[in-house]
Amino acid sequence: MNCPFAASGKLGWLPFSSKIEESMKFEIEDWLPKSVILLRHYDRHKFVSDLIAGVTVGLVALPLAMAFAIASGVPPQAGLYCAMVTGFLISALGGSKTQIGGPTGAFVVVVAGIIAKHGIDGLFMCTMMAGVLLVLLGITGMGTMVKYFPRPVVVGFTNGIAILIASTQIRDFFGLKMDHVPGDFFHRMKAFAEAWSTFSMPATAVSILSIAVMIFCLKYARKIPGAILVTFGATAAVMLFHMKVETIGTRFGGIPQGLPTIVVPQFHYDIFRQLLSSAFTVAMLGAIESLMSAVVSDRMSNDKHNPNVELIGQGLANILSPMFGGLPATGAIARTATNVRSGAKTPVAGMIHALTLLAIILFAAPLVKNVPLAALASILMIVAYNMGDWEEIPEILKLSGADIAVWFLTMTLTVVTDLTFAVEVGMVLAALMFIRKVSRTTTVSPVTKDYVKDSRVHVLQGKDIPDYAIVYRIHGPFLFGATDKFADILHSLDKLPPIVILRLRNMTAIDATGLGAIRDLADTLHDSGRSLLLCGAREQPSQLMKQAEFERHVGAENICRSITEAIERAAEVYRSQYASKKAEELTPSHS
Repeated sequence: MNCPFAASGKLGWLPFSSKIEESMKFEIEDWLPKSVILLRHYDRHKFVSDLIAGVTVGLVALPLAMAFAIASGVPPQAGLYCAMVTGFLISALGGSKTQIGGPTGAFVVVVAGIIAKHGIDGLFMCTMMAGVLLVLLGITGMGTMVKYFPRPVVVGFTNGIAILIASTQIRDFFGLKMDHVPGDFFHRMKAFAEAWSTFSMPATAVSILSIAVMIFCLKYARKIPGAILVTFGATAAVMLFHMKVETIGTRFGGIPQGLPTIVVPQFHYDIFRQLLSSAFTVAMLGAIESLMSAVVSDRMSNDKHNPNVELIGQGLANILSPMFGGLPATGAIARTATNVRSGAKTPVAGMIHALTLLAIILFAAPLVKNVPLAALASILMIVAYNMGDWEEIPEILKLSGADIAVWFLTMTLTVVTDLTFAVEVGMVLAALMFIRKVSRTTTVSPVTKDYVKDSRVHVLQGKDIPDYAIVYRIHGPFLFGATDKFADILHSLDKLPPIVILRLRNMTAIDATGLGAIRDLADTLHDSGRSLLLCGAREQPSQLMKQAEFERHVGAENICRSITEAIERAAEVYRSQYASKKAEELTPSHS
């Protein structure tokens, strides 16, 4: 894999035999699950941390799994079976240290659509087909394929999915009396308007109080999982005050106690071809969300996931999930974050989370029937808001008209048509934008004396790069599909000097995804106590950065016109921010 060139640094040489041994070791490690690698040095202290985190995230997953299942149009136990089976397998076989797998909001709309067209057998077929596709993606080394989805497309369909999830919860949130909720967005809204006079005051009160409790926990008590508090609190209130609200028991008859029955789904060749498009959508959604969640896990736990092993684990989990009556599964960002914040050290925490759900199904299933649907609807409303990437919309609105059009069209089509069609259209438009941006960077112009004179301040030859700085350069267009090139920089973060200079002289073009990658790099470097300087940007990248107000992330004074100016600026930054700190560290303290 090509990576940015470091202008300073040395290449160490190993003896030939040592190289072969090292290469063989890395080849084997590249295909081992994270659990196998980390359990080599497992101890009692790590187990205690994993136990606490696993039980905590298991309790958080309980209402979420049921809510996702109900929103998808299947009984709540389908979500629990999915979270239990896939949660264990994804942790045991995946390539992430603290990733939690299970049903997520991204699949709600797709699953509901598949069931409406092909029934529950069609869903099971589609899930297993998607699992096979994920395994193939992992085996063929396509684990980094998520990078080929441009940021406007990803934000567009996450916005659209969030709107759809929220819209499906209006009935239970307000306790509307409806026999059927239409699958089409506009017919659904019309049906809600017609049934508005039947809204339930007790259900609405439960919903509003549940929302308030979760917002309070998010803002003032982040260590307390709001979903757990709402589930147990709302259930207790309904039982204590005998509130007339719909519960899991009144609609579904409760949760079956005991292990799920293993059944191999029947394959029907006549609908196999019809499900290929849906299976591809489920696989792509699963890959995107799981790898995005794994990146979140990496940042929080200071680790680096293996994307190919992660996809293989996700695929195997999705192949087995339908045999237990489960839904499609992927990495869950919110549960993964809860897992890390609760102290998880290894994938054992994810396995314990699955075993916690198993214990609830075996020993506490009768109590689950009293959970009010209004509380679950409130939890999904918060999930929809959190997954929506709403903070990205102002950033996209500062980009080019083409980027805005791709985002808006993807979001609109996701809401009014279906996710598969929306993503296909979004990707076609993004590909056309890619071609347009690359073609516009091609120029033919004469070399003049002024051009040669102006170029001298940009060349690296003859420049003295100080020890406190390192220079990386981007060569070629930095568009979606190339943004993983920063992985090597982030992987060696602890070894970097205090100042990193990113030379953009040979970067011919950039898009929203590339700009987002530089923004994330700047945030990561700043969080580690380092500074990022940019220099030498050409016309198109410079114009887009100015349009997006990129100076907010690095400071206008740290965006330099040339490498010469950047080295001078680095000296100023070092003297003002780092030299005094270094002197203090070297000065002995007198007590």
